[in-house]
Parts: sequence; C-alpha cells; structure tokens
Amino acid sequence: MRLTPALAAALMTLAAGSAAKADEGMWTFDNFPIARANQALGTNIDQAWLDRVRLSSVKFGGCSAGIVSGEGLVMTNNHCVATCVANLSTQAINYAETGFTPRRREDEVKCPGDSAEILTEITDVTERMHKAGEGLTGAAFTQARNAEAGRIETEACGGAADRRCQVVSLYRGGQFKLYTYKKYTDVRLAYAPEDRAATFGGDLDNFSFPRFAIDAAFIRLYENGQPAATPTHFKWNAAKPVEGTPVFVSGSPGATQRLLTQDQLMTVRDVVLPMDQLIASELRGRLIRYSEESERHAFEAMDPIVGLENTYKRGLGRMRALTDPAFMAMKAQQEADFRGRLQQASSTGDPFADLTAVQPALRELYAPYALLEGGTGIGTTQVAGGSQLFLWARTLVRGAQERAKPSTERLPEYADSRLAAVQAGLFAERPVYPDLEQVRMEWWLSKTREWLTVDNAAVRGLLGQESPEGLSARLVEGTKLADPAVRRALWEGGLAAVEASDDPMIQYLLSIQDETRAVRSDWETRVQAPTDQASERLATLRFQVYGDAVYPDATGTLRLTYGKIEGSDVPGQRFAPFTTFAGLWDRATGAAPFDVAPKLLAARERIPADTVLDMTVSSDTIGGSSGSPVVNAAGEIVGANFDSTVLTQRNAYGYDRNVNRSVIVTTGAVTAALRDVYGMQRLVDELGAE
Repeated sequence: MRLTPALAAALMTLAAGSAAKADEGMWTFDNFPIARANQALGTNIDQAWLDRVRLSSVKFGGCSAGIVSGEGLVMTNNHCVATCVANLSTQAINYAETGFTPRRREDEVKCPGDSAEILTEITDVTERMHKAGEGLTGAAFTQARNAEAGRIETEACGGAADRRCQVVSLYRGGQFKLYTYKKYTDVRLAYAPEDRAATFGGDLDNFSFPRFAIDAAFIRLYENGQPAATPTHFKWNAAKPVEGTPVFVSGSPGATQRLLTQDQLMTVRDVVLPMDQLIASELRGRLIRYSEESERHAFEAMDPIVGLENTYKRGLGRMRALTDPAFMAMKAQQEADFRGRLQQASSTGDPFADLTAVQPALRELYAPYALLEGGTGIGTTQVAGGSQLFLWARTLVRGAQERAKPSTERLPEYADSRLAAVQAGLFAERPVYPDLEQVRMEWWLSKTREWLTVDNAAVRGLLGQESPEGLSARLVEGTKLADPAVRRALWEGGLAAVEASDDPMIQYLLSIQDETRAVRSDWETRVQAPTDQASERLATLRFQVYGDAVYPDATGTLRLTYGKIEGSDVPGQRFAPFTTFAGLWDRATGAAPFDVAPKLLAARERIPADTVLDMTVSSDTIGGSSGSPVVNAAGEIVGANFDSTVLTQRNAYGYDRNVNRSVIVTTGAVTAALRDVYGMQRLVDELGAE
C-alpha cells in the first residue's frame, strides 16, 4: 500500500489524537520518548541515563532482572528462579521450603540450562527483511523471511559463544531490528527465600493488591568460572518509597496484541482464550490431584501448578477485557476512525479486509496447531502438556532432520544462528519425574483426541491402536532420554543415530512427523504468511504517520515504561499504594495460604514493622515483566516488578491508566529479608545497603 499525499494528510490528523497517552507504552530503547516522559514526570533523564539502564537490565529466561553490583549480582523475582530451585532440590533438601542461603560465594550453585542476556546493540534491518519477501506468498514468503533472518543473525554473531543475535519484528512487520546480546551461560543461584515468604496469600492473593510477598531472589553471572565484571549496574536504594514518585520499569514484556484488528480480537475472544482456559484448568486439576497422592508428588508438581495458576488467572483477566463493553467500544471506535480516514484517502488495497479473510482459517486451525505444535503467538496451550521427555525427543528428531538441510531451508528454530541455544537446553542436567511426565502426556493425548475428535487423521496417527493411558505409560517407562549423556550422543550422532535409536520416545516422534509437520505447514501457509503480510502493510502506515509517537507491541524484547508510585480508586480495586510488614503480621492466620514462612515469622521482632513491603505503580507492564528493575530518576533501583492486578491483564489489548497497576517488591523489604531473616549480610554489604 503506497502512502499517497492525500492519505498522509488524513492520517496526520488521526495521529494527533492517537498518540500514546502519558504513562502508556512499552517503548524500545532506541525510540524512547525522553522529552515527553520528562514533561509528564518532571524528571530530567537523557540518552546517557537510558544507556546505563539498558546495560544494567537483564533478560533471564522468560523473566527480567537487573544487575545490582559490579560482580555480576542480579536481582529478579523468586518465582523466576523457582524452576532452578526445584531442579536443585530433592525431597530431603527442598530449598523451596528452607530457602537457598549460601554463606559463601563459592557455595552459589549453577542453574541447569539457564542463561542470561544483556542488550548491547540495536540495528535496523528493515530494508533487508522487506526485500526478502517481495513478490512471495504463503509458505515461500515465510521461508524466505526466516532464511534472511538467519543470515543476518549469522553474519552479526557467527559462532560466538558469548553473544546472541536475534532479528525482531516490530510494529507487526513495519520494522525489523537486529538485537545483539551479551550472553552468560553460567548463571548461579545466589539467594532465594523460603517459597512461602515470596508467595504469601497463594493463589487467592495472586494478581491482586494488597500483597505481602517478598518475591525477590538473586542470581550471579559468571564468566570463565569467575563472577562477571559488571561495572555498569543499578545503585541500590532501600529508602522508604514516597507516593507520587516517578519511576521507570525496564524489562522484557512477553507479548501484547494491541495492534490487532477488531476481527482478530474476536477470534481471540471466541476461539483462543476459551480453549486455552479450558485446557489450562483441566491440566491444573489433574496436577492438583496428582500432588495430593503423596508427599513426593506434591514436591514434583509444586512448580508446574504455580505456573498453570498464573496462566489461568492471566487468561481470566484478558477474557474480562474482551467482554467489557466499555473497553471494546473504545477499541472499536479507534478502528472505525482509522478505517474511515483510510477510505477517505482512497488508498489502494485493504489490509483490514485481508486480515478479516484470514480469520476463518485461524479459527479452523488454532486447535490442531496449538495442540500438535504450540507456539501460535496468540495462545498459551503447551504441546504434550509440557512433558520434558517429549520436548527433548522432538528437539532430537527435528534437529537431526533439519540439520541435514542447508541452514536457510530449515525451520527457523534450527538455523545455525540458533543451534547453540538449542544445544544448551538439550544438554542441561534437569531432574525428570516419570510419574509426572506420564500425567502430562496422558492429559495431552486425551485432550487432543477430545478436541480434534477420534476420526481426525492426526489423532489416528498419534494414537494408532493405543489408548492415551497405555501409550503414555509405554513411552515414559521405556525412554532413556532423562539421561543427558543419551541426549548428547543422539544429537551428536545426527540423523543416522536418531533413526537407528530403539528409544520408544524417539521412535514415536519419528512416527508422528508427517502429521505434526503438515499442521504446521498448513498454519504457516493459510494463517501466518497472509497475517504477516497484511499486518506489515497496516503497521507500516501507522509507523510512517505516527513516527516516534507510536510504540510497537511487546515481543519479549527489552522495553522501558514509566509511571508513578500510586494506589487505585476504581470499582473492583481500591487500595493505597503501600503494604508493610505490620500488615503482613495482621493478615496472617497461621493456616495456608496465609501462613508466614517459618524463618520469616521467627524474625518478626527484628524487622521494623513500618518497613514498606510491596507497592503499586502505574507503569505499563505485562507477563514477562516479572523481575523487571524499578528505577527512580537517579537511576537507582527501588524495587522489582513481580505481579499486576487482574484488571491490568487487559494490557494485552490496550492500556487503561485507570486500572493499570503493577505490583512491586521494594528494595527495603529485600534488604530486611537479607539482613534480618536469612543471615545474608555478605549480600547486604555487596549491595552497599545498611
């Protein structure tokens, strides 16, 4: 779609009323509205300030984090290290119950398979990516784009073990940027509190406020066996926070869908979210039942249950947004205004119509693609119920098949530029619980049969003549993939070794490649490619017109948001901005989930009762922002984002300042926990805290 002078004039009028409001926007660091933020907040930040914040911010798995000392010490949320804690624990020594409080730096322990990254450079590669797809449609378009992204990543990073390069789509294809990261593959757990200290109130308090949780933990970055030198880091500020103070939140929010059209949102509301909610709730129920069968099962299922509860509540908040008449009327009015101005300008082509035309295929293919492949970008359903053994087997089988091709012809996750990350995850030594694996696989097979029906060709391929119960038991009992040496040998042996393997899980994955690859190909041809092409045309117009007054949807890459410390006064969430330890003691009942962690309770008299525990801020955040450092105008860290309210989940589709509140654990609370509860004075000293 060419931007004609008439169209540009019409859209400039729209831009004046459509630019992001104060406090709104998950901004990229190369397009942060410095002047507008300073005007709204009364601050005086500059580009040098932004650079220091960027280089002090860390992406840690699906979470965010901040460097807080010159020796690689990083603060994130306790729930962001929960998998590491679970992997390091046993029933005999369960660090989730006791806390992980090493007295010496030498006792910090490596988190299996974890890595951390710092964004060092952003480069525009839009022209190359747009040119790669010119004149192509369907699968050919998707493959050409993926191949070009792989070439760009390889050119920039090559085989460097300490760097990662990623081509990122912004504005739904309006821009492409190459993000270059400094990568740390030796990440060690330095401190984690008792889980009950970080999750006080449990699922009842989750996505709400007031909160009374010390949801903070520390990891440390290592290089060549030594703590990494990190001269650029946040200064620790544990002073009592003040209502109305401007703050900035730097993190890697997972995904938003604010640029979706009304028809796309209707598909999410009617198809994607209902399926995801039903799927998540049933898996959660099965895992709860499993956890009640024995102490061992309770230990094994604790971490995945918490994850599913978060997924379900997040989906609930999003459903409420898409069924809120006022919210959807606002979205509809924005689109109607945009459509009208496009028509007045007599532009050629209609990307809105093209996106509408994709929706029947998306509605048809979402369930099979989500169940058999996962990773749709709009939903959360996990293939195989998140079975680690299944996912390892799929990586081994597909990795072997794809590596036999030139890098530019592979599935994008197996391009040369991304193999190092694949290998790191595959070779990591993680505990595997066979009974739990069987529950996950049995659930997945039964749900896939239920959703796709018994007569579906893919279901017949998945099950053959077996039942979900019998097949899952046979595969889990017979596989040897829990042994990292076995996985390494199969990976290094390539396609010949994989095809010759007698491991039942490997053979099963080999047997279902036709069905699963066919579903993926259909999705990429009928949904992904036409959606990407139409979205790109629409996004390019927005970007050309709005310029730096527009921010892109979140994509799991580093963003900076801003707001103020403040409470809320709207129906459904009225609260002051702070909670204190006095409030924690008052809220405690002694019965789960309102039972205070033992070590924390024992330290009650040592902690000043008026110490601020948690607070709320108006910054624009979403899932993935967990662990994000909360920074004041001086560049000092004053807390870490760990949650938001249920009403804030509408942030996926649009920002509403009236209800948006992020929940923050304060540095004052973390300091008190380290010093007065867990005896971690060495970390207090390293932070420069009192």
